[in-house]
Amino acid sequence: MSPAKNILITGGSGMIGSRLTTLLIEAGHRVSHLSRSPGQSSVKTFAWHPERSFIDEKAFEDIDTIVHLAGAGIADKRWSARRKTEILLSRTDSSRLLAEAIRRVANHVSALISASGISYYGLKDPGRPFDESEPPAQDFMAKVTVAWEKEIDAVKDRVRVVKIRTGVVLSQDGVAMKKLTMPVKFFVGAPLGSGKQFVNWIHIDDVCRMYVKAVEDPNMQGVYNGVAPNPVTNAELTRELARVLNRPLWLPPVPRFIVKLIAGEVADVVLEGGRISSSKIEQSGFHFQFGTIRTALQDLLAVR
Repeated sequence: MSPAKNILITGGSGMIGSRLTTLLIEAGHRVSHLSRSPGQSSVKTFAWHPERSFIDEKAFEDIDTIVHLAGAGIADKRWSARRKTEILLSRTDSSRLLAEAIRRVANHVSALISASGISYYGLKDPGRPFDESEPPAQDFMAKVTVAWEKEIDAVKDRVRVVKIRTGVVLSQDGVAMKKLTMPVKFFVGAPLGSGKQFVNWIHIDDVCRMYVKAVEDPNMQGVYNGVAPNPVTNAELTRELARVLNRPLWLPPVPRFIVKLIAGEVADVVLEGGRISSSKIEQSGFHFQFGTIRTALQDLLAVR
């Protein structure tokens, strides 16, 4: 069993942060949060405001591990110029503030474990799974991810740095699951665009267990893809949802131009995408509880 650690989490009240906090406490670790609203957390919470370069330095007392999850949602809103700037700065400003604090404030931090995104690889299918050695793409979200990781890497000479490039996280209460299931539940589910684009998904418990492993395993370092070992196409995902929910699929695929009309530029996130490899994290000794989309959906939708 790993010795108990003192862990500081940013984004601790979010979907991943909330579940991860529970799992870490259950594993015997001590957890605190950094938050813009410090009075709204179930654990000890310290204030920070990355947009103002403010952080309560008391947050670092006795901390040996930081888990950085903060960042504006990618697909929550249409991408205006202002929203794109918010997506970028919510990642880079917060990461830079943490890195500067690690260097400036007296502390015992030995590991920084940060979220990242599979958007690093871009939107196109290369004909083979992307692994962590791939060069970055050049679209907007890829550039955001490169800038994000650069800020995290600023302290890799001082602490162990782990970056988890996370795919589509499926959770009972998550935005992604609600958007996926609602049309199917109301008998209007259909693949989007060609339906051939890959959805690199992961169950909420598996991605949180990945973070727990990164906290506890000193051999983990560098980049890991946070995706399940069996990605599915958009059409396959839609069929599995219908099967698990016992709903018919009768509508033709939603044309690409309709999706773009409704969602704007953010539609590219769901209309295109290649396969992402999970081999590296598996080779580290990590075992998935939910390796197939059917077992994940059955668990999340309470179907036995």
